[in-house]
Amino acid sequence: MKKLVVLTGAGISAESGIRTFRDAGGLWESYRVEEVASPEGWAANPELVLNFYAKRREELLKTVPNEGHLSLARLQDSFQVEIITQNIDNLHEQAGSNHVLHLHGELNKVCSTGDSSYIVTLPSQAPYIHLGDTCPRGYQLRPFVVWFGEPVPAIEQAIEIVQQADLFAIVGTSMNVYPAAGLINYLPLEVPIYLIDPKLVTTPYNRRITFIQQPASIGVPLMEAKLLS
Repeated sequence: MKKLVVLTGAGISAESGIRTFRDAGGLWESYRVEEVASPEGWAANPELVLNFYAKRREELLKTVPNEGHLSLARLQDSFQVEIITQNIDNLHEQAGSNHVLHLHGELNKVCSTGDSSYIVTLPSQAPYIHLGDTCPRGYQLRPFVVWFGEPVPAIEQAIEIVQQADLFAIVGTSMNVYPAAGLINYLPLEVPIYLIDPKLVTTPYNRRITFIQQPASIGVPLMEAKLLS
C-alpha cells in the first residue's frame, strides 16, 4: 500500500468555520498574535491567553469536519495516509483519520509550564483552565500549543514521515510558515505532489505538481477521484 503524506493548514479548517489569524475576518482583528500566541504574551497576561484558548475550545465543540477532512479519512481504505497538520483542532481525528501529527500542538490538551512530560486532554464539558490550575508537581498549566518563537518539537518526526512518502499533498496552506513550509525539501524528487488551495500558490520548487485551485472541501475529493482512478 502506497504512503500518502498530507500537509494541511488553516484553509481546510476555515471551511468548517474555524477562524484563522491571517484572513479577512480572522482572529487578528480582535487579538494581536503577540498577545495570545507568544511566550511574551503569556508572561504579560496569562489570564488573557487562557481565556482566548478556552473560547477556541468552545468554538471547536460546535464545529464538524468538512468534506476535505472526510475525503482524507476515506483515502485510508486505499493508501497508508499520514497527515501532518499545522492546525491545533481535532477535525482530522473527528473525521476518522488515524495517523495525525500535530506540528503546533493540540487545542484540547494542556501541559505543565515546568514538567515537559505532563500533557493531558481536557474533558469536553470543561474546556477552561484557570490561573492556579497546576500539574501534580505544582506548575501552572498552559495550552499545549507551540507559540511563535518556540521550537517545534514534532518537526523531526514530520521530516521522517515526508522522506518515506510515495505521494504528497498540500492542502489549505500558503507554504509561507516555517518550519512546516520547509518539509517539501525532504521529499524525494520523484514523488508527485498535489497542491490544493483556492488561491494561486506560487511555488519555487522544481517539482512535479498537480495544482487543484479549489477549496479543500471540493479539491480533496477531486484528488481522491484522481488517485483512485
